[in-house]
Amino acid sequence: MSHKIRHLAIIMDGNGRWAEKKGLSRSAGHKAGADAVKNIVTACRKRGLEYLTLYAFSRENWSRPKHEVNFLFDLLLKFLRQELNALIENSIRLNILGDPQELPFPVRQALRHACSKSSAGREMVLNMALNYSGRDEILRACRSLLQQGADPEKVDEQLFRSALYTGAQPDPDLIVRTSGEQRLSNYLVFQAAYAEFYFTPVLWPDFDEAELDRAFEDFQHRQRRFGGL
Repeated sequence: MSHKIRHLAIIMDGNGRWAEKKGLSRSAGHKAGADAVKNIVTACRKRGLEYLTLYAFSRENWSRPKHEVNFLFDLLLKFLRQELNALIENSIRLNILGDPQELPFPVRQALRHACSKSSAGREMVLNMALNYSGRDEILRACRSLLQQGADPEKVDEQLFRSALYTGAQPDPDLIVRTSGEQRLSNYLVFQAAYAEFYFTPVLWPDFDEAELDRAFEDFQHRQRRFGGL
């Protein structure tokens, strides 16, 4: 049975370990990871995916050393400046999941600009989860509905979904995590309810088109019953 993947979500893990294995700095690992992002975005667009969600920076990542956090934001700025035209040319719309208000001002400006300039993209949505927490997303949705005075009896799944960062987007069909770890790490907690999971020992900088196709092939062998027979 062939299953169509509309929405792929990825937990990009292993930049630091990749660098350590090669005797390089963690910064070099993050730079290699950014190159992998470019390649996978292009590969997903070529394969006709409608939604790609990348876990770029979690709320928990603030606990990392300040110089590493600053380097990650510098990389993000560079990515946005260098890749914006490619996103527009390939009809890819950039969308942010998470709370951008705590991000550095230049990053917020660049994100606002890139989201605006790419807003006409209709072929694929690239969600970047930045300053993101799955549990916090649920709490924010609850607060939003309460502030709107929603009738508790009328709060159904559809209404609740509308208050999430992903809004009307379909849930991920497949969630991939690289580097061998096998946990969600507070990622898309609500949306992952019926997602298939693919865990690979491959470190994120080494995750290329061939590895992407292996994940897709594995997905095709899954039985997706959604609670039925």
